[in-house]
Amino acid sequence: MALQRRSSSTRARSERRNALLAGYRPLPGAYDELMAPDGSIRPHWEPFLAEWSALSGDELQRRFGLADRHVRDTGVSYRVHGDLDESDPLAGERSWPLNHAPLVLTGKEWQAIAAGVAQRAQLLDAVLGDIYGPGRLIAEGALPAAAITGSPDYLRPVQGTAGAGQLQIYAADLGRGPDGRWWVLNDRTQAPSGAGYALENRLALGRAFPDLFRTMNVERLAGFFQGFRAGLVSRARRVEPRICLLTPGQMHESYFEQAYLARYLGFLLVEGGDLVMRDGLVHVRTIAGFKRADIIWRRIDGDFADPLELNAASALGVPGLVEAVRAENVVVANGLGSGVVEARALMGFMPRLARDVLGEDLILPNIATWWCGQPRERGIVLDRLGEMSVSAAFRAPGDGLDGGTALVADLGKPEREALRARIAERGLDYVGQEVVSLSTMPVMQGGRLEPRPMTLRVFAAATPDGWQVMPGGFCRISEECDARAVTMRSGVRSSDVWVTSDQPVEQVTLLPSPDRIAIRRIVGILPSRAADNLFWLGRYLERSEATLRLVRALLGRLINADDQAPGHAETIKRLANLLVAWGAAPTATKARSVAAQARSALHDLDQYGSAAASVREARRTASVIRERLSVDAWRLFGDLQRQLTDPGKPSSEGEAFEIADTGLKSLAAFSGLSQENMVRGAGWRFLDIGRRIERGVTTCRFARHFVENDAPGNSLDALLDLTDSQITYRSRYMLGAALQPVLDLVMLDPYNPRSVAFQIEQLDAEIAALPSLNDDGMLEEPRRLALKLAAESRTAEASRLDRTGILYFEQLLMGLSNAVAERYFLQNSRPERSGMTRLA
Repeated sequence: MALQRRSSSTRARSERRNALLAGYRPLPGAYDELMAPDGSIRPHWEPFLAEWSALSGDELQRRFGLADRHVRDTGVSYRVHGDLDESDPLAGERSWPLNHAPLVLTGKEWQAIAAGVAQRAQLLDAVLGDIYGPGRLIAEGALPAAAITGSPDYLRPVQGTAGAGQLQIYAADLGRGPDGRWWVLNDRTQAPSGAGYALENRLALGRAFPDLFRTMNVERLAGFFQGFRAGLVSRARRVEPRICLLTPGQMHESYFEQAYLARYLGFLLVEGGDLVMRDGLVHVRTIAGFKRADIIWRRIDGDFADPLELNAASALGVPGLVEAVRAENVVVANGLGSGVVEARALMGFMPRLARDVLGEDLILPNIATWWCGQPRERGIVLDRLGEMSVSAAFRAPGDGLDGGTALVADLGKPEREALRARIAERGLDYVGQEVVSLSTMPVMQGGRLEPRPMTLRVFAAATPDGWQVMPGGFCRISEECDARAVTMRSGVRSSDVWVTSDQPVEQVTLLPSPDRIAIRRIVGILPSRAADNLFWLGRYLERSEATLRLVRALLGRLINADDQAPGHAETIKRLANLLVAWGAAPTATKARSVAAQARSALHDLDQYGSAAASVREARRTASVIRERLSVDAWRLFGDLQRQLTDPGKPSSEGEAFEIADTGLKSLAAFSGLSQENMVRGAGWRFLDIGRRIERGVTTCRFARHFVENDAPGNSLDALLDLTDSQITYRSRYMLGAALQPVLDLVMLDPYNPRSVAFQIEQLDAEIAALPSLNDDGMLEEPRRLALKLAAESRTAEASRLDRTGILYFEQLLMGLSNAVAERYFLQNSRPERSGMTRLA
């Protein structure tokens, strides 16, 4: 019986294996990573296929779902250039296109790749040192001067500056030829992207196939990032340097990755506006004044780094940064000007440069490249034009090429002749290259594996022990079977790279060893921009909650209609009018019914005060500070947005009521996360200050709308519902809702966490804990207003509180909001105050 079961299991595995490989045929003329030319599976892929064959089709899909949910829940995304929408920065985000099958490489093969990438990083670093230093290579004819000075990435202002162009991280795009050899397709030295995506690919596939990951002894990635961070720290003058990751902002194609790496490595994510140069030093604008930045890992192009000395049109850089670099008061990685060696114009010179600079031949050769700035090479390209791909020699607009590269064989005769004329007229702008025939790897398509062309991006980091190569990287896989170039455009997938070992791999962590941990309880500093966004995140979340409570209260009364209840119809009318005044719903003349107004207040993105619009703004704001939010928090934002936008317009009041109720539960979950999981540092304080100001203002508006001397009990009940105070009121008072007790509970009761007085007490305590810029002992405006509010709320009496008095509290809260913004968020727009230049 056992033998029969084993035989049945073996047959099932064999059938699933055959199903996976049914129709798998390597592309003609291409090296296939999975299958050898004789149709056999390459040995190092056998464990992978065995694991997949052991899983049923349903189980395999479940594993894929685990990986896809990780990508979705953590918000792994990218942008394609041209997809930008500044009115809705999240609209252009695309979910990261994960391929469920990794690229599997043996440790032996990887050693050769790593040696070649490390050699190339060393070579390019040395070439950059010569370009911005003595210039020997140009003087001796190893490099034409025009191949350097013709590039927009050559930055003359940093010529002769220590550290100019110095590489800290390098990436090489590799392709494998039909003979199985790896070739370098592109060098990435400006601001290489993708290391964070490689890490996310690993996490997603590691979650889906943890057993396979361990069985195949896949090399870990953490050691690479540990070495990269150590390399940055070793270049600083201070023992504990402040390292900033300079991002172009949330509209950039790879902003998710930048925020992710900042969080993973413990760096401060900053934009150009967060930094300022004073007295030769670069500082971060924080809520506690200027704090010195020691190292800037830039993810912006070098010529955008300083509008004073480089590109005057740049709004991304730091005025005066070049001066600080010259004075060696800040380290910029990669060094300004490093992008000059990315140019394809230099690729044809790399074999000679390797022998000249390193005394070695290239381990990984280039694809054959001819720069048309030289008469002989231009003649070769023009004679063989139909066989080549033609690319821009430098990063420059106006080259006449779609995406920078043209496969000449695919061009029509008029386009080909026009390209020939441009090359003949101004050859220095172009290079000709052999057409690359990429290797293929398996992708899952329709329940079976199919080959698709791919390129491999590999990263190297300068560490105190030399160049260290990430044992992996990530693949970019084309959806087209005849693709000859792969970029992260639509229809391209990405995959993890598994470098296997014959031995169990060492477990590496980014955590320091116990004897080197410096104990601290305050988590870094808070840039003013981050404080601003945390503050508004709190306000948008509270605004969303208020709208959802209004909708729920309105729909609840429509569903449980009681025509005999005094004031019932008036209360419904007031709730609907409040939604209109809130900007959440159209007027009664534009809506078919009160229920339609409620549905609009839930889902209509055109209504600026709707719950969907407020949640969209909250998520947009959160995306700017993504590195400060947990994965659980980001997942809740996604869930809440889907709840409010995916269903469309519900067909009944009951369904809309359930959506509002579910949305409130999601917001309550986020409140629980922030209250229970966030460290009580400055970031949490600004998030909470924003929420409490908005809640106080909202409660005041609710009270003004529903409270009057002859207010019916139904209206007062609605106010208690909106402020979530029904249970508290019923536990204190046996009688029905009465004006003064209700007013006291929702406005003045410091023990009710939903009251205005409670918000004021919390604001007073939190603002008192924020840093002061003045040393003169005088109260700053936020603190003064908070104390005034606290005194007013403590001495007010419900019997004397009318709409005018409630409006007074509302105006004081709005004044406090403005004072907080002026003091902590707008340091750019006003003169420095006493103590603003204190350094740390």
